[in-house]
Amino acid sequence: MTATSDRSSLEPGRLTDAAFDRSRLRLGIPQPLRRKPHNLEVTQDGTRHFAFGYGDDNPLYCDPDYAKGTRWGTLLAPPGYAYTMGEDAAPAPDDEQKAILKGDPFSGLGSYQAVMEFEWYRPLVLGDRCRLLLAQVGLADKPSRFGGRTAHVTNDFLYANGVGEVHAIRRGTWVNAERAATKERSTKRAEAPEPYTDEQLAAIDAAYAAETRRGAEPRFWEDVEVGDAIQPRVKGPLTTTDVVVWHLGWGMQLTPPGAFRLAYLTRRKVPGMYPPNALNVPDTVQRLHWEPDRAQELGLPTSYDYGGMREIWLTHALTDWMGDDAWLFKLRCEHRKFNYLGDATWVTGEIVAKRVEDGHHLVDLDLRCTNQRGEVTTPGTATVILPSRDHGALTLPTPPADTLDGLVQAELTRFALG
Repeated sequence: MTATSDRSSLEPGRLTDAAFDRSRLRLGIPQPLRRKPHNLEVTQDGTRHFAFGYGDDNPLYCDPDYAKGTRWGTLLAPPGYAYTMGEDAAPAPDDEQKAILKGDPFSGLGSYQAVMEFEWYRPLVLGDRCRLLLAQVGLADKPSRFGGRTAHVTNDFLYANGVGEVHAIRRGTWVNAERAATKERSTKRAEAPEPYTDEQLAAIDAAYAAETRRGAEPRFWEDVEVGDAIQPRVKGPLTTTDVVVWHLGWGMQLTPPGAFRLAYLTRRKVPGMYPPNALNVPDTVQRLHWEPDRAQELGLPTSYDYGGMREIWLTHALTDWMGDDAWLFKLRCEHRKFNYLGDATWVTGEIVAKRVEDGHHLVDLDLRCTNQRGEVTTPGTATVILPSRDHGALTLPTPPADTLDGLVQAELTRFALG
């Protein structure tokens, strides 16, 4: 059976064996990117705008003069900054690969992001460019909580700096299910947030006022213990302004950037990305994140954030806690509930283990984002490498492969072994 004939057997909106077979053909094939990245180079403006977009004024990311005096000797991009970068590293696909990559095997199904994992191996520093290789590396057929089956698709976003050294792995899993299952899931969503009292807002302001940053004072591995908590961080109450400011540093991501004629050119190619608003004017599908009426049209109580925002909020709490001399190695989080406009998110965590592995002095942490209703919207885990008082400065971890192509093969092996 050829890739083309296999595609013709798909049933949009149905989760069939043919859809799984079609998706399985994509494993390990680099997928050409559809657009240029928001940032082509790490600059002090770009890193500052990104950091300010999630409420971080860490001088390691925002002040080149300060950064020169750290162990890194230069300005660093914050963890997660690669979201804004990544020039296409995929080779041109051959005809068979083009046929396999055409369309979406799970077209018409409900799809939501379930898990995002990061592994960082070296920093992106001032002046760096960045290359990105995107490939599907995992596929799992799992039963749904609401009956039927779901397709768990894992995509790798593999990053290298301008000279080809591996920077990071971003590994995301999306769950695809038939609309009946996602509709049943949607009936369990929370109501829109209630107005805040002056006392509640004062408590949030007090948390902002109490925030501290470890900064230049090393946090040594010998000085931390299992059970130690990181200092809490609060984000919110979330406003439309917060989402807009986030976009200034993050870019538009899903929708190609540009307004007026540039938006028209994109809309002409992909009209489905621009459903009409209340005035019958085509506008981006992403507006449900800042336009409550659009979110309500889709069955939600109001607009909500991006999962990427909470991922970076977790990194903010960790980098403030660990200090300039440490290294955030791994982060994993699951997005289980919506974070609506008006919600306040409290980021908390504690050390659950400390160990030495391959010469690295590691601490493992449990993390969570919890809203004002006491609901955990995003649980997570992280691993941080700390400097050692007895053994000196840390060394950076070694990636599973030295090249992006090698990383794809390592990831395929990882999933094959379960």
